[in-house]
Amino acid sequence: MREFSQLLDGLVYTRSRNAKLKLIADYLVRTPDPDRGWAMAALTGAIDLRAVKSAAIYGIAQERIDPVLLGMSRDFVGDLAETVALLWPKRIDQPAEIDDGSLRLGAVVERLQTLGRAEGPPALAEMLDHLDASGRYALLKLATGELRVGVSGRLAKTALAQAFALDVDAVEEVWHGLTPPYAALFAWGEGRGIQPDPADTPVFRPFMLAHPLEDTKVSLADYAAEWKWDGIRIQLVGVGGTTRLYSRAGDDITGSFPEIAEAFGENAVLDGELLVRGDVQGGGLEGEGAASFNALQQRLGRKTVSAKMRAEYPAFVRLYDILFDGAQDLRGLGWSERRARLEALMPRLDPERFDLSALIAADDFDQLEEIRAGSRDASIEGVMLKRRDSPYVAGRRVGLWYKWKRDPLGADCVMMYAQRGHGKRSSFYSDYTFGCWSGDPAAGGELLPVGKAYSGFTDEELKWLDSFVRNNTVKRFGPVREVEKTLVLEVAFDSIHESKRHKSGIAMRFPRISRIRRDKPAVEADHVDTLRRMIG
Repeated sequence: MREFSQLLDGLVYTRSRNAKLKLIADYLVRTPDPDRGWAMAALTGAIDLRAVKSAAIYGIAQERIDPVLLGMSRDFVGDLAETVALLWPKRIDQPAEIDDGSLRLGAVVERLQTLGRAEGPPALAEMLDHLDASGRYALLKLATGELRVGVSGRLAKTALAQAFALDVDAVEEVWHGLTPPYAALFAWGEGRGIQPDPADTPVFRPFMLAHPLEDTKVSLADYAAEWKWDGIRIQLVGVGGTTRLYSRAGDDITGSFPEIAEAFGENAVLDGELLVRGDVQGGGLEGEGAASFNALQQRLGRKTVSAKMRAEYPAFVRLYDILFDGAQDLRGLGWSERRARLEALMPRLDPERFDLSALIAADDFDQLEEIRAGSRDASIEGVMLKRRDSPYVAGRRVGLWYKWKRDPLGADCVMMYAQRGHGKRSSFYSDYTFGCWSGDPAAGGELLPVGKAYSGFTDEELKWLDSFVRNNTVKRFGPVREVEKTLVLEVAFDSIHESKRHKSGIAMRFPRISRIRRDKPAVEADHVDTLRRMIG
């Protein structure tokens, strides 16, 4: 575990993306199989050690550490793995350090995979006895599957591609056809084997992405315009009788939306927006049938979906593009040709689960701008502009696709609570819960939470906010601090929705702090009713 723990330590304390890439790439080059393969699985979230869960770790820690000390320390640190790694006392009869390979990453993972829930915790405790604090931290993070070292799956794959001079998009296209510890992948990278062939496996292909449209006007003779719907972008892959749904990050989300996979029987790869059916009012888009993102959110991340959930939040896909039609790769064709192929495919699809993203009829850009202005009333994120002759290429390519998002909403809110961040922000209070007034504060109105944000501010502003939290704490709840309700934050957000989880009855989507209003008294912050009128 030593090499893996050193990798995690380096990633936690490194901010630079390029430096993270080099750390991972160097590790992969110098580390033998299967350890490096299991490291990639850990970094991409592909390990599930069912024998050891957080509750079991807490249980074995209570056997060695005073429960009161453990509880207080965990509340202060805010992270179970870090707390146990630092406090873990070795047994008095601790045997000499072992060097028989049993604590190498691959051996640890393979052993824990074979154990049941009764055998896993004592085996984990035995391993912890032979490791230092850094090794214990790495082992516990590995066991819980919560690395939180500032590395996405895409970045880990990019590092692997750089380490072995591979094309990262080629790595993405074979990734879902492989299983840890990826021996064939490393053989390909080192020239000892051919590129893995996913054959009849429904694998993920990297998405084509758009650049923000800033102060540019484009000709609608060259660009097609369609709505940017407020759902999640997905890729629908049907091969050999099997269908998978992938998120933009390449995560398999088929289990959360099984009815979509069940309804798709084509051999094709399609690009679209996953939505939930609902009534749309305003903006000239009545009947388009897409509910707000809040409805879709009720189903995201669920491993099992009940019949009641399916009925209350019926999912469907609004299709944008086609990448493969059978075995034929269409990505090199222009958008107009792919659009025609997609339109030809539509009659074969279940209309209850699939429809086609309509093009926006506008004579010129100025007219399109007027149409876009009404999009908020119909729960739409904005407009997409796609060059008619553009091939489907992975990533963002200048001049091909643009996203023209609607202007964000904003509100003045009051900071109520703060929580420590993760990774490089673990020593800062960087996650802020804020609220608005239920009524006139002079007449007994109270602050009610409406959202939580951890972005939008600079490093210097973070230091100032952290200092404010520490100097104005009135109560502590484990890793959370309640602060004096005096600081106003100007919050930008994309939309606002009804929410049963918040006392205010509403919640923001994509909130971020746009300005710290030190000049504004808290009593002048916005009211919940003001935000409620923004629901659209």
